[in-house]
Amino acid sequence: MAVPVETRRPASSPRPPEGSRWTRDVIETRIFGVLRWVVIVGLVLVTLFPFYYMFILSIRPLDSLLRDPGSLVIPLAELDWGSYVSIMTPQEDGGQGFLRFMGNSALVALGTVLISLLVAIPGSYAISRLNFFGRRQVSALFLAVYLFPSILLAIPLFTFFTRLGLRGQLVALLIVYVAQVIPVTIYMLRNYFDTIPTSLEEAAALDGASRLGVLRRISLPLAMPAIISNGLFVFMIAWNEFLFALLFLVNTRPSWTVSLGLSQLAGSIEVPTTVLMAGSVILTLPIIIIFFAAERLLTEGLTAGAEKG
Repeated sequence: MAVPVETRRPASSPRPPEGSRWTRDVIETRIFGVLRWVVIVGLVLVTLFPFYYMFILSIRPLDSLLRDPGSLVIPLAELDWGSYVSIMTPQEDGGQGFLRFMGNSALVALGTVLISLLVAIPGSYAISRLNFFGRRQVSALFLAVYLFPSILLAIPLFTFFTRLGLRGQLVALLIVYVAQVIPVTIYMLRNYFDTIPTSLEEAAALDGASRLGVLRRISLPLAMPAIISNGLFVFMIAWNEFLFALLFLVNTRPSWTVSLGLSQLAGSIEVPTTVLMAGSVILTLPIIIIFFAAERLLTEGLTAGAEKG
């Protein structure tokens, strides 16, 4: 009589016991997979809800807003774009003149970005790559500018530009903004230039490229994400700045920036809430558009794979 031989499974593939489908790893993976989306949705709602509510308030009729200020959904029949027409219409025609304010803000902000980057790029590159006396001290001095709060400089700058005859002009605001943002721009770009492999520049120099050619053909393309992000940072500062705009331009309405114009709306009891919300949307929208337009350049790592070894 044949004796049955016990068959054994290979040790490399043991049969899982009954009920072991829900292992610890599986449970943790599924829980964290759900929590990730909960956190993402929560952050999106927290970020977008204020802007959404602000936009809803700006397109509602004033009487409907007074009856039900907490409504988050409005019928299409109640949509009213009159607040945007009022906010963009020139003051001579009975509006608030925000179209001109936006032009002033754009002129000052773009000028600040252009001048600060033209100065900060060669300055940060020199600090990163060139050896000179006091190199480390210079980097610290750039950040020492921010030890002095803006309100401390307000009265001296007000007196200075008044004597120069520049108070009430956008050029005074441009000078102050450039002086404010150049130190931090140089510091941030210098840190990024430090991460660019020097071997790339050395190879270009061996091929006969000058220092300026190396900067233009090698370093600048690789540093483009940092340059774009710093440009966006500078634009946001210049676009939203209020203190010096109020100090220099408050008596010259044609030169007002959009932040100064919005503050005057907020302090007036004659301006409806819907118009104030429309001005807030106009102040915020350009920053959002520019950010999403530059998102690819901000997140793309152009140095990935640039050097093998």
